[in-house]
Amino acid sequence: MYRGGTGIWGYRGKVRAVCPLCTGGHWHLGVQGQGESRVPIMYRGGTDIWGYRGKVRAVCPLCTGGTGIWGYRGKVRAVCPLCTGGTDIWGYRGKNSSDMPETITSRDAARFPIIASCTLFGLYIFFKIFSQEYINLLLSMYFFILGVLALAHTISPAMNRLLPENFPSRQYQLLFTQGSGESKEEILNYEFDTRDLVCLVISGVVGVWYLLKKHWIANNLFGLAFALNGVELLHLNNVSTGCILLGGLFVYDIFWVFGTNVMVTVAKSFEAPIKLVFPQDLLEKGLEANNFAMLGLGDIVIPGIFIALLLRFDISLKKNSHTYFYTSFVAYVFGLALTIFVMHTFKHAQPALLYLVPACIGFPLLVALVKGEVTEMFRYEEQPKDGGNEEEQEKKEN
Repeated sequence: MYRGGTGIWGYRGKVRAVCPLCTGGHWHLGVQGQGESRVPIMYRGGTDIWGYRGKVRAVCPLCTGGTGIWGYRGKVRAVCPLCTGGTDIWGYRGKNSSDMPETITSRDAARFPIIASCTLFGLYIFFKIFSQEYINLLLSMYFFILGVLALAHTISPAMNRLLPENFPSRQYQLLFTQGSGESKEEILNYEFDTRDLVCLVISGVVGVWYLLKKHWIANNLFGLAFALNGVELLHLNNVSTGCILLGGLFVYDIFWVFGTNVMVTVAKSFEAPIKLVFPQDLLEKGLEANNFAMLGLGDIVIPGIFIALLLRFDISLKKNSHTYFYTSFVAYVFGLALTIFVMHTFKHAQPALLYLVPACIGFPLLVALVKGEVTEMFRYEEQPKDGGNEEEQEKKEN
């Protein structure tokens, strides 16, 4: 469970997710170029969520067999940790087109462990050369900004329900262009309103709390926000790609935990809300607890996007059941419990994906064998209603 993975997503020549900073198996998806600020899910498998479309209330009982949908103000949005993104509606477009999920291709999945390994080792060298104090100060500011944005995006659906209908709502647009006349190029176009500003203020308070105190509750709030955004915005469209991704990270995790001390060293040196912490001395010290068990966000997001894919596969079968979702979810809990058991038994850091990957792939595959749906499972491929992202369209044209 004690992982130190770091990851950068190469996405057809564009760097979409930047986090050479996420250790402990935690994947923070950051911002670079025209990429989006996205970030990682949480150990809990079901929280109430809310969303709405016009007068229709959307409650996402994904953990109880429902269907979750993502949107953003005025569009449907469901917030549910391990289930988020599970039934991502391809037709969805929030107020900003950049909110569309990024589809991970098989090429992306295959090279991910290589890029992650290079980044992890680079961080290891970085911590060896430079002062840990100054590095963590820089990272604190970095994650303060990203955490505030991620948390504001996450709590937006709640604010839409809690704020009165007569709450003043003014629309704003942040537009940044380059050039003029016919050569004008749009660099940034972001629309928001006063409700979003309220969310930003609330998130800013949490951010200051984290920045000044590094309190575990503030850490977990940011971690949960990163997790929700990560599962929402990372998208697998077929089982084969999911197996490639999980298989590659399975080898990656084992090598960097058992083969070297690099991952554990980076994880211990890294201070950032890229893990969920659970106080073991909560009853003794209350909110001032300081002895924590950790769960890396990457150990949740990576299996989480695969579980979300299986939920969408369930829905595509139109059998009014969520067999594969429940199976993979139970498999995840089983794998996590096994990780904790082995870690406490042998008193040694364990690569969580060593146990999670076989469970999350093996259990659903066994169910598919029993039901005779293996072929359907591997043939299933989801395509966006608008014809796919730009990269896929370019590929088809060529």
